This record gives sequence, C-alpha cells and structure tokens, in this order.
Amino acid sequence: MGQVLHSIATTTEAVRRAIQSSQASIRSLAEQYSINPKTVAKWKKRSHTQDAPMDPKQKRSTVLSVEEEALIVAFRKHTLLQSICFRKM
Repeated sequence: MGQVLHSIATTTEAVRRAIQSSQASIRSLAEQYSINPKTVAKWKKRSHTQDAPMDPKQKRSTVLSVEEEALIVAFRKHTLLQSICFRKM
C-alpha cells in the first residue's frame, strides 16, 4: 500500500530519512531537495518520519440538536429574520 501524505506535505518518508541520516548542512539539503531550510531543520530534529495527523483533535458534530434547532426557529420568528431573508426583491 502506498504512502498517504497530507495535502501540503513537501517531503516523503524516504526524503525525511535521507535528511535525518545526512551529515550535510541544512542549507545544502534544502537546495538538494528543493524545500525550505525550516523544513529540513524540522525533520533533522525529529526522531520519526511519519506525517502528523492533520484532522481536528476533537471531532465536532455539524448537526443541530432538536433543542438547538427549536431555539433558532423561535429566535428567527421573534426577530422576524425569517421573513426578511426570504422576501423577494
């Protein structure tokens, strides 16, 4: 199975291993792999080569509860937002 990189990854695990095992300077490695020197420095100091997860630490629901939906509907009716939003121009 292939390696899965996050959407903005600029290096692969093979490149990261090469960076970590190399004795060359950060600047020369950055030029060699066409990446930012900060990226090289980051991978030099890490002990692993796996990508960090890019998803949120805590998953949040995007669905309103029945109580939340009722509260929103009541607020819209009270402030007349519903009639203003759907009025034809």
